[in-house]
Amino acid sequence: MAILKFSDMTAMELQFQVEKLQSNYVECIDDDRLEQWPEFFVEDCLYQIISRENEDRGLPVSAIVCDSNAMLIDRIVSLRNANVYAEHFYRHIISNVNIKGVTDEVVSVQTNYLVLQTRLSGATEIYNSGKYLDEIVATEDGLKFKQKKAVFDTYQIQSLMVTPI
Repeated sequence: MAILKFSDMTAMELQFQVEKLQSNYVECIDDDRLEQWPEFFVEDCLYQIISRENEDRGLPVSAIVCDSNAMLIDRIVSLRNANVYAEHFYRHIISNVNIKGVTDEVVSVQTNYLVLQTRLSGATEIYNSGKYLDEIVATEDGLKFKQKKAVFDTYQIQSLMVTPI
């Protein structure tokens, strides 16, 4: 399979492909197919969840940092086998998928997100909100994330953050 070139795509085709990647990403999490979650990233990737305050100040302290696909896999193995947390379900709402820049190698994208969390009791709450700052690359397997940074506006994390955002 040939690697897709961004320069060969119209703006509308690129927008569609980026939105499809984002939609498939959050659907994977929402449907609890977390073992497939690392497949959305290249091997040498960065996945980071950081507060808006730290991001704005250039402070590196993050809630979660994984700097390789292997670390993403470890995170899911730990979530499934070692972590103890209240069972819950996520529902993502994404909007304003905005392509900020395109080079031959990378598409930079900003997307707003809202994560609702439902516990087994049936109560649903806003769990996390913010924006994704993504770097997307083309691979033989389609578009993948080189970097996914979730910059959250929520000042309090109500419970243990175990499931990817």
